[in-house]
Amino acid sequence: MTRSPKNTDVQALFNKIAPEYDKMNNIISFGTHKLWRQKVMARMTFPNGADIIDVATGTADWALALAEKSDETAHVTGLDFSEEMLAIGQDKVDISDYSEKITLVQGDAMALPFDDAAFDIVTIGFGLRNLPDPVTGLKEMYRVLKPGGQLVILETSQPDNPIVKPLWQLYFGKIMPVFGKVFAKGKYTEYKYLDETTEHFMDYMTLGQVLLKTGFKKVTISRFNLGAAAVHYATK
Repeated sequence: MTRSPKNTDVQALFNKIAPEYDKMNNIISFGTHKLWRQKVMARMTFPNGADIIDVATGTADWALALAEKSDETAHVTGLDFSEEMLAIGQDKVDISDYSEKITLVQGDAMALPFDDAAFDIVTIGFGLRNLPDPVTGLKEMYRVLKPGGQLVILETSQPDNPIVKPLWQLYFGKIMPVFGKVFAKGKYTEYKYLDETTEHFMDYMTLGQVLLKTGFKKVTISRFNLGAAAVHYATK
């Protein structure tokens, strides 16, 4: 059983919210999560025949976007520990134009079931904060990345603007859990937990420092929506 530091069984949580996950992502982010991914990928380099892994792939949205962006000889692996999320993702992959390019795998982000230096690109979107030990997860991503390969982390963050921050806290702390209750069949507790992981996750500068300590190089950071999300780019 994979538990968070708050002793929450996160695998069971994501299995429970899987049926409404895509709908809730659109509602909570007002659809901007798709735009964020497009902006992130516009700055990425995709070598020919790239081996790519999307860690904590969920319902495979980013895996599908990576398959679309990369060339026809590339291959995308999507890994997640929630079988219910992967089942929904597999349905989406099967009806896409990229079913031959994408393999979905159930596994633990903190013990990736792959050889050292297996991938040219490692991505993780809105998943790092849900790992019981994000640093262990980053070490695993470093291990499976090829020398010179790219790591890209897209994650919720905390605005530091004194005007914006209280509004952000109100939205994530009070409004978002109510959305879970109204639009996700009463799942107030689950979305309250997701708010707490956002609120207590390391800030974007601390994450950048952790990446450097882990061994990554050329760490650059961009922020979206007045600091509500941040993307970290790094190389091995």
